[in-house]
Amino acid sequence: MEFVKRDQEFELFLSGKKLIYHSPSNPFLFAGIGTAVYAAIHGNFNVSDKLHEKMALEDFVVVQEEETVIVRLSRKGLLSITVAFAMEEDRLVMKFSETTGKVNRIWIRLAAEKEEHIYGCGEQFSYFDLRGQHFPLWTSEQGVGRNKKTLPTFYADQHDGGGGDYFSTYFPQPTFVSSRKYYCHMDASAYMDFDFREDNYHELQAWEVPAAITVETAGTYVELLKKLTGLLGRQPEIPDWVYEGVTIAAQGGTERCLEKLRAAQAKGVPVNAVWAQDWSGKRQTSFGSRVIWNWQWNKKMYPNLDVTIKKLKEEGIRFMVYLNPHQAVEGDLYKEGSEKGFMVKNSAGEDYIYDFGQFYCGTVDLTNPEAFEWYKSVIKREVLDLGIAGWMADFGEYLQTDMVFHNGVPGDRMHNRWPALWAKVCYEAIQEDGKLGEVIFFMRAGYTGSQKYNTMMWAGDQNVDWSIDDGLPSVIPAALSLAMTGYGLHHSDIGGYTTLFDMKRTKELYVRWCEMCMFTPMLRHHEGNRPADNWQFDSDEETLEHLARMTNIFITLAPYMKEAVKANAASGLAVQRPLFLHYEDDPETHNIRYQYLLGRDLLVAPVYEEGKTEWECYLPKDSWVHLWTGKGYTGGKVTIDVPWGKPPVFYRQESKWVELFEKIGKM
Repeated sequence: MEFVKRDQEFELFLSGKKLIYHSPSNPFLFAGIGTAVYAAIHGNFNVSDKLHEKMALEDFVVVQEEETVIVRLSRKGLLSITVAFAMEEDRLVMKFSETTGKVNRIWIRLAAEKEEHIYGCGEQFSYFDLRGQHFPLWTSEQGVGRNKKTLPTFYADQHDGGGGDYFSTYFPQPTFVSSRKYYCHMDASAYMDFDFREDNYHELQAWEVPAAITVETAGTYVELLKKLTGLLGRQPEIPDWVYEGVTIAAQGGTERCLEKLRAAQAKGVPVNAVWAQDWSGKRQTSFGSRVIWNWQWNKKMYPNLDVTIKKLKEEGIRFMVYLNPHQAVEGDLYKEGSEKGFMVKNSAGEDYIYDFGQFYCGTVDLTNPEAFEWYKSVIKREVLDLGIAGWMADFGEYLQTDMVFHNGVPGDRMHNRWPALWAKVCYEAIQEDGKLGEVIFFMRAGYTGSQKYNTMMWAGDQNVDWSIDDGLPSVIPAALSLAMTGYGLHHSDIGGYTTLFDMKRTKELYVRWCEMCMFTPMLRHHEGNRPADNWQFDSDEETLEHLARMTNIFITLAPYMKEAVKANAASGLAVQRPLFLHYEDDPETHNIRYQYLLGRDLLVAPVYEEGKTEWECYLPKDSWVHLWTGKGYTGGKVTIDVPWGKPPVFYRQESKWVELFEKIGKM
């Protein structure tokens, strides 16, 4: 760190990179006072601000200039913020404090360059390079359509305000990586907005005074991600059985699940697990069939499930279910938790009950240590003891800002923190039961801290269509953005989920989505919220045969995939990687958001448009081999034939895995 002070200016450099420039005409810090307005319905949030005051803190006094540089910034003695700059474990840490108790809005400006690229900010579905846009950071439903210019978004907004926008995401995080080879992480949890639209600065807005901002540099992106994940944590390796087939979604009872399973097996589909989200029962709503949120085995709907689970495991097939941190008010678990005082409260001290879409629930207060331990015991007793091998850990993004929590933290500060706390409950239940490495759970919501606990991300509820912001293509930048945020395990529902406003999953969409998913670390099918309207894996013989072939390729790829997952656990190098991670000197790679490297040696360019027989790809300069034809390429734009079942995939000729790739190419 180098701090340079002049008359009315100061600059701060880290490893020779200018991070901060402050002068009266270009202040580094603004402070303000505002009142937030949060309007929420079914996990969708309309957030606005009544800003009472915003003040540039032009004046500054350097209080100390030793190992820790302390700077007090103010404006004519009014609003004041003190910033302490220090190196801690080779990281620059800026710690913020404010003594008046008035400031609840802060704007921090970091030096930028016009041609700079920015990545991260959690899971971003519409953009990968974030330069030129601003990104509100608030966990929520991703929204239907996620583009205010599309009809599905318009219809969803008219229906219940659920249309979303380009920045809507389940997993926001105040962390970004710059092409100037540094990461920046803000330690805060209130509503934030990171703005990358200006040529000469990035403006980071937070509706609280952050505890700290951490910045670290590196010589390469690979080394930078290693450092970032060293700070935030890394995901553990996934169970071996995940690599052994496809996880098929089935529901409707024990016999129905077995029918689906046997139909798949009859066509040669290797199945590693049956995932039954309605294991606890189901109800019908206008949205479609919904699970009963009482996390206990529904013995009437799933007779002999305990015996079935044991028999399936003997065949090498697991059984998976569905959980979330909320409890339907008519259920036994809600009654148990409520009697113990373990539910989140309202301002009157009563259980906070709210509508999740034509049914009402309370929320387990995971900030209460006793409630936290109780919910772990529920997972062990009702789920793990039954022999269940995994679950979808859903709905981490719904917390209301007027909830009252046991730990006393205001609802607008707990809202973003909640997904990581929910992941921690699941992780510790598995850990304490001695089943880490055997059981997996996957989440759509996340925040800082999720990296330490969540065993697998899933992309959430995409439309069953080809739309750029909310269909098949959107899950690619989502995975890459998470990769640059320090989270490296990601997959999506084959075929998408959201089936509304006359959307229906087609056979072609299912086939193309399946092609992409076999080059991710988990292969899993979903029926969607209206199964009867969607093309399914067993809708015809050809689709079953396609799934069988894709799954066998996925299984054959397992040794390579395991190595990539191991690298993620050891060094934070994501399984799905942006091209520039290994081709830094190629400027074209910095703008590519719909291709990725799977591990070091496979380049995947999914077909994400309907009716395509040819597809254009970009290959960085290297010796590449087309997986299906064996034709060699040295880089640049190439156009190839893309019949169903042969997506655009290339491998490096110098890879140690060439023999394995050649085998796959003949399958």
